[in-house]
Amino acid sequence: MTDAMSELGLYSVEKRQTWRLLAIVVSLVLIVGAAGSALFLVRGADTQITDVVKTFEVRRQARDLILALVDAETGQRGYLLTQDDQYLDPYQDAVATINSTYQNLMKMVADAPGQKLRLDAIAEQIEQKQAEMAMTITLASTGRLADALAILRSDTGQSLMATLRSAIRAFISEEDAKLIERNAQVETTRQLLVAAILAALAGAATLTYALFTRTQRQVTALARKQSALLLQNEELEEHVRERTAEAEEARAHAERERARVEALLQDTNHRIGNSLATVSSLLGLQLSRTRSHEVRTALEAAQSRVHAIASAHRRLRLGDDLETTDASEFLEAVIDDLRKTQPTDRQVTFVTDFDPLIINARDATTLGIVLGELLTNAVKHAFPGNRPGRIWARLKVSADGVATLVVEDDGRGLPDDTAQLESGLGSMIIRQLARQFGGEPSFGARDGGGAIVSVALPSLGKTAPTA
Repeated sequence: MTDAMSELGLYSVEKRQTWRLLAIVVSLVLIVGAAGSALFLVRGADTQITDVVKTFEVRRQARDLILALVDAETGQRGYLLTQDDQYLDPYQDAVATINSTYQNLMKMVADAPGQKLRLDAIAEQIEQKQAEMAMTITLASTGRLADALAILRSDTGQSLMATLRSAIRAFISEEDAKLIERNAQVETTRQLLVAAILAALAGAATLTYALFTRTQRQVTALARKQSALLLQNEELEEHVRERTAEAEEARAHAERERARVEALLQDTNHRIGNSLATVSSLLGLQLSRTRSHEVRTALEAAQSRVHAIASAHRRLRLGDDLETTDASEFLEAVIDDLRKTQPTDRQVTFVTDFDPLIINARDATTLGIVLGELLTNAVKHAFPGNRPGRIWARLKVSADGVATLVVEDDGRGLPDDTAQLESGLGSMIIRQLARQFGGEPSFGARDGGGAIVSVALPSLGKTAPTA
């Protein structure tokens, strides 16, 4: 009887040891398997994130291709309507951008047969549109303006542009669909990664339990408390992961919305500038057909001011807050436009010195118009007979934060009739715009000959951006 009980006891002990060993082995397998799965899923997540970044770049390049086509067509129409060679520079730049952007897109979708076929399908349409624009410009430059305008007024170019826009938008829509699919894959990978980590934790908990059951009861009690602590820590980590994922998702959404708003604002400014440039071109066309000196003078002044406003809109670059801009960079861009549009027979040199100043975007346009008006008046009146000269433009900020815009030239100086100067349309425009910033223009003679105009702008840069 005693021998039988001993054998039964030994059998029970051996059975418990076998189960404990099996539990340890299973737990180790769970841990190693979960760790391997987590490593595999992390690598997969990195690959998916790389694909998402590539998709964003493809969409950006596709949008750039549309904008380049629009810019090329705008330069073509501006040249045909005005016969002004200044429109050929943006046209040539846009044509070069079209080709380089298309080649970049082809490289980026080389591993996507469907998208590559879409690009191959629009390649011929792009070539046709470029050929049509090049033909019209060639005809106009060789004196066959009527033939070029006939092609322009036909529906061929508009139909091609509509087809291209539709095809590129379909291309972008396909990339959007891929982006949604890849975001879903990233989310699935994240969930699988969490499951793998939980499996590893479960295996570790099982292994810990199996090992600590072989110790004394006090050690077992301590192991149970530690297990409870691990479970609480696991819940806390899970909560932290969820909160972190929500925060990352919210940040990514905010970044996407900000990028979309910035693109819309830049596109709006660009379109406004192009529309005003078209108005300037139409004024130039009317100017070429007018024989009245008074009407020509009025049209020239109107064309100059519309061009200044268009230049201000095209050159406006917003800061990170989408509400402010750097006045020094903006005014340098406006001066650069004036240099490019200056007639070839004019030898007037511009010298600039602008202090850095962050201002509201809506004030930047007004400031650009004031500077353009001062410079245009100087070029027009200070150097008669196309004589050479120099114009200095400065924006200085005093120690107490008051900005002052100064324009001076070494021309023939101010007229003797100050009443005529004060009553001129240009002076009235400058005075009215300066008052928006709490200032008044001051006209005087420059030491060494010429004229100097100083405009104090006390409130420039001190207006809080609108929320």
